[in-house]
Amino acid sequence: MTQSNTPIDSSPLGTSYNLPCGVTLRNRIVKSAMSEQLGDRYGSPTTDLEQLYAAWAKGGAGLLITGNVMVDRRAFVEPRNTVLEDERFIPAYRRWAEAIHGHGGKIIMQINHPGRVAVLPLLKRPVGPSAVPLQLPGMGARKPRAMTEAEIKEQINRFTTSAILAVQAGFDGVQIHAAHGYLLSQFLSPLSNIRTDSWGGNEENRRRLLIEIVRSVRQSIGPDKILSVKLNSSDFQKGGLSQSESINIALALEAEGTDLLEISGGNYESPAQLGFAPDSHAANDAYFIDFAEQLRQHCRMPLMLTGGLRNAAFMNEIIKKGVVDAVGLARPFAMKPDLATDLLAGRSAPESPRVPAVGYKPVDAYMQLAWHAAQFRRISAGLPPKHLGGLMKTLLAFGPRMGCNIATQR
Repeated sequence: MTQSNTPIDSSPLGTSYNLPCGVTLRNRIVKSAMSEQLGDRYGSPTTDLEQLYAAWAKGGAGLLITGNVMVDRRAFVEPRNTVLEDERFIPAYRRWAEAIHGHGGKIIMQINHPGRVAVLPLLKRPVGPSAVPLQLPGMGARKPRAMTEAEIKEQINRFTTSAILAVQAGFDGVQIHAAHGYLLSQFLSPLSNIRTDSWGGNEENRRRLLIEIVRSVRQSIGPDKILSVKLNSSDFQKGGLSQSESINIALALEAEGTDLLEISGGNYESPAQLGFAPDSHAANDAYFIDFAEQLRQHCRMPLMLTGGLRNAAFMNEIIKKGVVDAVGLARPFAMKPDLATDLLAGRSAPESPRVPAVGYKPVDAYMQLAWHAAQFRRISAGLPPKHLGGLMKTLLAFGPRMGCNIATQR
């Protein structure tokens, strides 16, 4: 790994960075993944996605990471996610990538399978490592069916196929989503993975699926494309993935040639990634900084920290000290597409607007996602973001649309 000290801006955030694969990021600011829900009813990218990401690339971010791109059309996180399992949508994906490259940015595709948290199809039983349902009273979580050996191996092939197609479409690489309670995160967690075969039962077996996918993807996309992984620092649940086990997973990922590890945390039951975490963590400027500092003592793999980052001086400090190599921001980009320009000039991200809440963390976390998705639609249409108003106005802004999208998703 080599690092360029040629300043693009006077701040550490403005220095370029060469990833191990050879791809150079123009600065250390990353637009982290958010679920845009801007695909069409069949799972193809749309011009809305092109225009949204072009705005972010024009705003100066060094790297853009897409929201969920499904590896299997039989399981969607939300309606209007995009899907990439064959070549039918390659032209649309190519236009998406070109929209970013036209402004000098880099883009990687986040590929994912929801596992037991799949929203669609509504009438189909979801799958997971074990038949363990979410512990979310009142959320209507369905009990998943434990995957067979053949189904597990099929998903290795599906992640690999999606990665190959992503680079064929012009993306600079992929990010494998192994955080936030989705399928690969479910395999990593002792709470959701209670298998007793070679895919569970101990740390090594629980991380086997992730490692085999990473190994297969690296071999398939070659050494010169970005291979990133998003990993929980912990699940923030008693008995879930611990920080010590997460460090061991990170070291295994480093050995497989991972170019960039994004550190996050939490899941549907404990959404720490959205700030709904114990006070000792949520009060920090960066939710998972303690884990990043601990992990850096064990590995030299490029690290990216996401979650709660707002203060430009703090970001510059952790880059300068080498705690992490890049910083990821998500929700602030929904209110200020040119946020990277401000950060490079030393101006912190604006205070996040207050999103209406009902007091139940899983519901409030979803309100956050839906509220920001409404901003994406405005940005993609060339309109400035705006506050949606109170609880009822917010519900009306996305509730009917969500119902229609669910009913018409193919």
